[in-house]
Amino acid sequence: MTDVTRMTATAIAAAIASGETSAVDVARAHLDRIAAVDDRVHAFLHVDTEGALAAAGKVDAARAAGEPLGPLAGVPVAVKDVVTTKGVPSTAGSKILEGWKPPYDATIVSRMKDAGLVILGKTNMDEFAMGSSTEWSAYGPTFNPWDLTRIPGGSGGGSSAALAAYEAPLAIGTDTGGSIRQPGAVTGTVGAKPTYGGTSRYGLIAFSSSLDTPGPCARSVEDAALLHAVIAGHDPRDSTSIPAAVPDVVGAARLGATGDLSGVRLGVVREFAGEGAEPGVMAVFRESLEALVKLGAEVVEVSCPHFQYALPAYYLIAPSECSSNLARFDGVRYGLRVGDDGNRALEEVMSVTREAGFGPEVKRRIMIGTYALSSGYYDAYYGQAQKVRTLISRDFAAAFERVDVLVSPTTPFVAFELGSRTADPYQMYLADLFTIPSNLYGGPAISVPAGLSAGLPVGLQVMAPTLADDRMYRVAAALETAVPPLTPPAL
Repeated sequence: MTDVTRMTATAIAAAIASGETSAVDVARAHLDRIAAVDDRVHAFLHVDTEGALAAAGKVDAARAAGEPLGPLAGVPVAVKDVVTTKGVPSTAGSKILEGWKPPYDATIVSRMKDAGLVILGKTNMDEFAMGSSTEWSAYGPTFNPWDLTRIPGGSGGGSSAALAAYEAPLAIGTDTGGSIRQPGAVTGTVGAKPTYGGTSRYGLIAFSSSLDTPGPCARSVEDAALLHAVIAGHDPRDSTSIPAAVPDVVGAARLGATGDLSGVRLGVVREFAGEGAEPGVMAVFRESLEALVKLGAEVVEVSCPHFQYALPAYYLIAPSECSSNLARFDGVRYGLRVGDDGNRALEEVMSVTREAGFGPEVKRRIMIGTYALSSGYYDAYYGQAQKVRTLISRDFAAAFERVDVLVSPTTPFVAFELGSRTADPYQMYLADLFTIPSNLYGGPAISVPAGLSAGLPVGLQVMAPTLADDRMYRVAAALETAVPPLTPPAL
């Protein structure tokens, strides 16, 4: 049998269903792979060996008893450490939550468990999902399996690196400004941001409540769609959850895999052309467009004039919401508590705890957000940014009257070297230049491997209207048929 760690989730599920292998053997193979390579990759913050083997054993027992099982039963999955898992450490990559074991599962975790997926552990991330390189984790950076001197993207670099290193066939990420798609692009994997509200935020440690979106990460488009179908759907415990049917993302991915895009109109955003993407990235993007045209698609240039303001608007809205959300970490209710020697006032304990518990990027965003929300500045900063957000949404609406989806490079550049941008926040923020507009709009977007530049992966981004997640899966799966698989160097 082929090395199970190199198989897609779809193939693993089929092998378990046919009796060719067992869920326990699959889990052991991936746990062994983690033990063999993760000291170099550092994709995981916590590996739940006992829990994974117990869950796999339940799947095997259920299958032996003839019980009906879901299409991903027995398939391992890695979970970004910003998603709560009952009794398993959930730190959000921060010292302020070091060792915290939640008393409940996030909705998406419950749904994966109910579907028979086997959770391997929690993946590394930029602290509280604030970053584009996973260098802002309080527990050290993750390394890109394509080149261990380079970043794996962020904030969910641990999830994407686990996939690229064959430590897991599936992973969960969260996308606030590109934190699923950008890591997918620079590691040669697939990352999908569902429509905002299409996946539950219940149990997600909040960064920016109007933007945070959990979603699937995988090594193939069909695998991502299968995981999307498991975790999506209305959740009454999330006030922003959409009470609508989940689009047939799996059927759309399989339709796209036939390689037929006849009648599909692709929009290329004129304003993105001058945004300074590397020549190698743009070359791969042009080749991708040519491949999609050969499959029957039509390419149309569209104008989205307000996209150029997405980055500054995002870096007012997200820090403002972060300032509000992170106020709960005060050293009183749960998490880290420093300086309580019985002689200090409560306010001083809070201050000392936050100084010790939050990292530099989190502090930077809290200060920006607190300032933007302060008396006399709210309308000038946060209020204006929300107006820009409305204009960006109108740009999307106008574009989708002419085309079915929008396409762009996922990131302006390939994976950069570790340490090369940590001293310059603006250069770091540029990693999300092409991904942020979809978050501000709320529509779905996916990154799919499109080729190599200088030997490193480049992603193509497909953006669709809200609740039209199936469209992006169809186009992404079609491109997948036209692009040779990207295989990272052996670790």
